[in-house]
Amino acid sequence: MSMSLTLKQSQIFSQLASLLYGFLPGNPHPFADPKISFGGVASQLGLGDYWQGGSKLPAIQALLENVFLYKNTKFCDLVLALVTKGIAYKYRKADQITKENIEKLNELIKIIGFKIPDLYDPQFLDCLPSNSPISSQTPIKSEEKLLAKIKDLDKEFIIMSSLPANQRGFAFEKFLYKLFESYGFNPHPSFRLIGEQIDGSLDFDGNTYLIEARWRDQQTGFSDLLTLQGKVKRKAEWSRGIFISMSGFTKDGLQAFVRGDRTSIIGITGQDLYLALHQQKNFKDLIRFRVRRAAETGEIVSPIYDL
Repeated sequence: MSMSLTLKQSQIFSQLASLLYGFLPGNPHPFADPKISFGGVASQLGLGDYWQGGSKLPAIQALLENVFLYKNTKFCDLVLALVTKGIAYKYRKADQITKENIEKLNELIKIIGFKIPDLYDPQFLDCLPSNSPISSQTPIKSEEKLLAKIKDLDKEFIIMSSLPANQRGFAFEKFLYKLFESYGFNPHPSFRLIGEQIDGSLDFDGNTYLIEARWRDQQTGFSDLLTLQGKVKRKAEWSRGIFISMSGFTKDGLQAFVRGDRTSIIGITGQDLYLALHQQKNFKDLIRFRVRRAAETGEIVSPIYDL
């Protein structure tokens, strides 16, 4: 076996480390069970030499990569032990390990050639909490509930459109929260950090997105895009951003933004929301489409009809 990783494998291990980051402490707390940590789990499995300590995220990625390269037969044992300990550790916490976390974990592990049957067990998955607010016995009923919520939001959107500009901003923020909640994005409302305002955040496909939302008569330009990009860059390296501009974006602003530094944000327009509300485009598919196009071309707002 080659003792080096491909670029694709390195990307997967980076995503795996980010996903597993919150499962356990990096090193045990002074008065806690030493096994309840990444270093402790590695030691229990005879992999302690691969836990380098230090900064937590790089240490997790290095642990996964080195076990994959040099103790390949122990890789699945390591991941399963991290999940098992992580579920016990976070059981009484507000941010428990969810069904979506494990499904994303399975998806990433499969790409590098592994499958852990215990993590696919339907009984195990059904016992985990879910980020999705829509629970149902059948996918058909789940879809019906989503469509009903979207119809209600469409009516709310029409009413909101007639509000004065000074009232519309707050109503738009509440509307987006309901929209994201309907799609199971586990949204957080707006919050203020020192020196900056964030309009909210959401979780989707294992990634966290910071939200900037604008409903103005003018299109959003280059400087506003740079501002959101700056907010995202000042957070964890796996953060992403979504700029929602009802009036769209200036052509010059988008062109200038593409020519600049690498991006970690995408844009959503009023037209996008309209098509999603009228069920002509799936909002999840739209985000995935924009994310992929941004990765391939740098464009953050590509024509929705290319979807």
